[in-house]
Amino acid sequence: MLSLRPPQSFKRFSSLLQQRLYCSPTWCHQPNDFNYLNHLLSSQISSLQTLLQSHAFIITSGYSRNIFIASKLISLYASFHKPSCSTQLFDEIPQKDIFLWNSIIKAHFSNGEYSRTLDCYQWMRASEALPNHFTLPMIVASCAELELVNCGRSIHGLVSKLGIFSDNSAVGSSFVYMYSKCGVLEEAHGVFDEILFRDVVAWTALVIGCVQNGESKMGLECLREMNRIGGDGERPNFRTLEGGFQACGNLGDFLAGRCLHGLVVKTGMDYSQVVQSSLLSMYSKCGNPEEVHRSFCEVVKKDLISWTAMISAYLRMERATECFGMFWEMLVSGIYPDGIVISCMLSSFSNSMRVFEGKAFHGLIIRRGYILDQLVQNALLSMYCKFGFLKLAEKLFGRVNEQNFEAWNLMVSGYRKMGLIMKCIELFREMQYLGIESDSNSLVSVISSCSQLGVTHLAQSIHCYIIKNLMDDNVSVNNSLIDMYGKSGNLIIARRIFCRGPRDIVTWNTLISSYNHCGDFVEALSLYDKMVLEDLKPNSATLVTVLSACSHLASLEEGEKVHNYINKGNLEFNLSIATALTDMYAKCGQLDKSREIFNSMHERDVITWNVIISGYGMHGDARSAIEIFQQMEESSSKPNGLTFLAVLSACAHAGLVKEGKYLFAKMQEYSVTPNLKHYACMVDLLGRSGNLQEAEALVLSMPISPDGGVWGTLLSSCKIHNEIEMGIRIAKHAITSDMENDGYYVMISNMYSSIGKWEEAEKTRGIMKERGVRKRTGWSAV
Repeated sequence: MLSLRPPQSFKRFSSLLQQRLYCSPTWCHQPNDFNYLNHLLSSQISSLQTLLQSHAFIITSGYSRNIFIASKLISLYASFHKPSCSTQLFDEIPQKDIFLWNSIIKAHFSNGEYSRTLDCYQWMRASEALPNHFTLPMIVASCAELELVNCGRSIHGLVSKLGIFSDNSAVGSSFVYMYSKCGVLEEAHGVFDEILFRDVVAWTALVIGCVQNGESKMGLECLREMNRIGGDGERPNFRTLEGGFQACGNLGDFLAGRCLHGLVVKTGMDYSQVVQSSLLSMYSKCGNPEEVHRSFCEVVKKDLISWTAMISAYLRMERATECFGMFWEMLVSGIYPDGIVISCMLSSFSNSMRVFEGKAFHGLIIRRGYILDQLVQNALLSMYCKFGFLKLAEKLFGRVNEQNFEAWNLMVSGYRKMGLIMKCIELFREMQYLGIESDSNSLVSVISSCSQLGVTHLAQSIHCYIIKNLMDDNVSVNNSLIDMYGKSGNLIIARRIFCRGPRDIVTWNTLISSYNHCGDFVEALSLYDKMVLEDLKPNSATLVTVLSACSHLASLEEGEKVHNYINKGNLEFNLSIATALTDMYAKCGQLDKSREIFNSMHERDVITWNVIISGYGMHGDARSAIEIFQQMEESSSKPNGLTFLAVLSACAHAGLVKEGKYLFAKMQEYSVTPNLKHYACMVDLLGRSGNLQEAEALVLSMPISPDGGVWGTLLSSCKIHNEIEMGIRIAKHAITSDMENDGYYVMISNMYSSIGKWEEAEKTRGIMKERGVRKRTGWSAV
């Protein structure tokens, strides 16, 4: 039973007027009373107080149970956002017809009480009353808003049975909207095809449904068809055009957008604020600032909506200066900014990392007393998180209440962006304790934090939470899970998530990268081949990852296949792809081809230079490596630690002692501090050339403690040059640095044996046994 407790004022008026009813029983039967009451309810109700007084008068008149009067009262209470009063009044009517049922259903529907709307419908069906073409659009729209597609399907079955579907466009349109809103676009198209008499509402529902379900191209095609075959009642209205402009913007189809703009001008609908805002949005998405500004200038009466659309357009194009200029122009024109405009401005400063301007604008908000609603508070919090201002962000966050779910999610993501991964996880845990719902951004952040910390068990529990809360259909969340499982080496679960969930280009790239990370380069290439066969266009990130797999396998054939695909597909030959190709050909032994690609590049960064230097060094061509290094010095790129490591390694393999010493000394010029790998290279260079004393002196003069790798390199040189006494001394340092390395024990034992010190050799073997160091078993690939 749908009865709610009425407010006290309603109960007071009801009891008072019932007493008056008994006091004047004859007045209510006068013949002109009904017309007067109808006129009263139609024209003189301006407030809830007036309505209550009129209702009281109706009760005294004896017409309170008249279905027509009751329906009007139900609608009036709903218009004053009192659907509970509408429900009580409805409950008091003993005989209910379809007109009255429609009134109570509309009362709840118009106030956004979609669950109550469906409850009324179920009550109506239980009373054996059948819905009509007025009832059904509201019921079906409620199913759409609640995304109850199965409930909508059952109503669809009833409508088909009653035969009121095909000849009624309003009913058909509501089903098109419902299926589109629930993401079942095929069924929406099926319903649309069944509508015999289509009007603009039906076409608009289909166009907007396509756009909202990511089928913008299909939405434009529907709009073209509507415009081609539609009669006078099927011409696009401003809502249809709004969907069309949104589709053009999503596709970045500037030409189609211009054509649609022409239609708007031709039909005279360019005066509509909705159309004007859609135009601004479309041109901004197409990246055409000139057209955006021109469209804005054509708006005669620029109100807050127009200014907001223009500022949002510049925000989307990441033009912070123009955003700020438009904001000041808006203020000069006398328009007071609302929370949406202010949040757009804050987003503009945060996206462009304009720290000073962002803080100054925050001061302006406070000084001028602008709106500090939830939208603005969240925009401020997001801005300070992006700026990395932890204390300010936490201070703002401390002022929000638990009901501001977005702020909690923003703070979780903010901690992750600032590298505070433990705080990110702790705040997420607190959210779960308080029952605050997580969004996709916070889930991605906490999964990434778990992956970085290596706490796979915690990430798995979050995975369970995602499944439990039905968020495993979110592509960003799935991508983060694939990345987490891939980095932890659990490729089986990563592949399972990939196969079961929605995919985009990032999903493919993440799984390919996961196979690369785990050393399964063959499977990475196989997945790439599958991606191409499914007509998915790889982006630069895909190609760089795949070329890396080819490099690790030294598979020239696979690398050339990828290169040919890039050439034939007219893909953008950017810096990262060119660098990856240079690396692949170098590692596959094709230095000439690698150098050819390198020389053809108009732009090079430090990674590109490092790749070609490493390529020459790897193949023993130290002279060419040094030549490239000298060219790099003359360019705008500055050598880094990896550059020097590559060129020093090349010198070490080629025995270029003089050049190596010169380059090692040159590191200071570029403010590059040598690390253990650089010292190991120099020790190797000096040791290979027989300069063992100089190599030892370099190790002893190191500003950082040498590790087992540095001592081990020198020890190998001692063995090569048969410097036994020095080798024994160095081996002791090596063992101290790395006690678990069995090679050092074996080497020092063999050195003792070679000079006849059998006791020392046996003693070394004993120490090795005491420390639990076992000699690793050798194996052969033959």
